[in-house]
Amino acid sequence: MKNDVNRQFRLKARPQGRIKKSDFDLVEAPIPEPGPGQALVRNVYLSLDPTNRIWMSDMDQYMPPVELGAVMRGGGIGIVVKSNSSAYKVGDQVTGLVGWQDYTIAGETPETAMGVIPKGLPVPLTAMMGACGMTGLTAYFGLLELGQPKAGETVVVSAAAGAVGSVVGQIAKIKGCRAVGIAGGKEKCRHLVEDLGFDAAVDYKAADWKERLIEATPDGIDVNFENVGGEIMEAVMARMNLFSRMPLCGMISGYNTDQPMRADFSPILMRRITVRGFIVIDFMSKYAEGSMQLAQWVAEGKIRHRETIVDGLEEAPVAVNKLFDGENIGKLIVKIADPASV
Repeated sequence: MKNDVNRQFRLKARPQGRIKKSDFDLVEAPIPEPGPGQALVRNVYLSLDPTNRIWMSDMDQYMPPVELGAVMRGGGIGIVVKSNSSAYKVGDQVTGLVGWQDYTIAGETPETAMGVIPKGLPVPLTAMMGACGMTGLTAYFGLLELGQPKAGETVVVSAAAGAVGSVVGQIAKIKGCRAVGIAGGKEKCRHLVEDLGFDAAVDYKAADWKERLIEATPDGIDVNFENVGGEIMEAVMARMNLFSRMPLCGMISGYNTDQPMRADFSPILMRRITVRGFIVIDFMSKYAEGSMQLAQWVAEGKIRHRETIVDGLEEAPVAVNKLFDGENIGKLIVKIADPASV
């Protein structure tokens, strides 16, 4: 790996369907120098998330689309290697929008600020991207603030073996609920029940998955944490109880198509379902509280986590499709550099 240049993936074309390497230019730029109030960060881990596909598209979204020719946006973790800021010390581990590149500049403005990870946390660094990081916080706030699960209720989560869904089900169990996950493939479903403690798992790739969903939810569904959309969302909504809740986190099944996603929303009226779309940044003021609680649960063994780690920044444009092909278990991460060598 070259350390004297800053490799960057810059968005060359807006993807049509699946994301391709040809949608990016891989360029070698000079390593930036931090100015006053800034720090240079060596990126070590890059987070790959379904929202990456949205950011690449010129569509209505919660942040401006990545401009053509700009470095691809992406969250991650890095280590401060130079600093002209009192907010960052050399050696600090930081997290934020690092981009698909080797180095980034952290600043003190809201647009450039990064969070300093507290030292001595009882969890591995990669957990601060998954179970204790943004995806864990997505599960935490979406389920507890919007889903409002009560002991004895049934919580269903789609894309349950992914970084968000796997934490949703485990928090549901902590709160005394019946946790049912929907995932693709026998191994993922085994993982949910045997490793993560879900009460039941439904394999949507099985021909009789709708019948299995009915069997797994004999008392109906009180909370649907929706990650997928489409046919799976419709089947779950048909099982939802009166005055149930549906935090709408994602609709990943439609991200690689230009066609509008359609669904039967009549259960919302007939069952008086409360539906709330959300983005984790809606809860930014509570991040510290959520991260500490998640870290405590991980340290106590109440939340287990797995990562799918891909080695090498150059793999990012191909690896991101694992999210849409269902090839990852837990958090999908690209390892850019060994933290111990920075």
